[in-house]
Amino acid sequence: MRLCLYQPEIPQNTGTLLRLAACMGVGVDIVGPCGFVLSDRKLRRSGMDYLDQVDLKIHSSWEKFLEEKPIGRLISLVPKASASYIAFNFVQNDILVLGREGDGLPQEVLDQTNQQVRIPMQPGRRSLNVAIAGAMVLGEALRQTHQFGVGI
Repeated sequence: MRLCLYQPEIPQNTGTLLRLAACMGVGVDIVGPCGFVLSDRKLRRSGMDYLDQVDLKIHSSWEKFLEEKPIGRLISLVPKASASYIAFNFVQNDILVLGREGDGLPQEVLDQTNQQVRIPMQPGRRSLNVAIAGAMVLGEALRQTHQFGVGI
């Protein structure tokens, strides 16, 4: 299981997701360009001392990520997907793709993912914070694939 952060814009969200990945034992791919320098103080503060414990791969572009990515389905998290993440059947090597904080994933990226899932929300609500959304969906994916707490 991996998280893929597509062109993240907010260092605190990225740091939070890297910390989550370290604690859950999942890898992270960051697809650039980022909206901040990866050595940003805010990223380090939110990631705390976990940043060096993450299986982290940096890719300069979406095309480079596709060339270098491990085997696994690309599952994108989007607010308007028809499938709920709760009803979706995750498998162990899925890669959860999270979009930019400002505008999500562009259509050309969505077209290259295997499945789109959403988090059901109250009517009239647009979206959740990307770090919260990533944590919710990753937790369910790990639960379904019996990887939650492996090695802990």
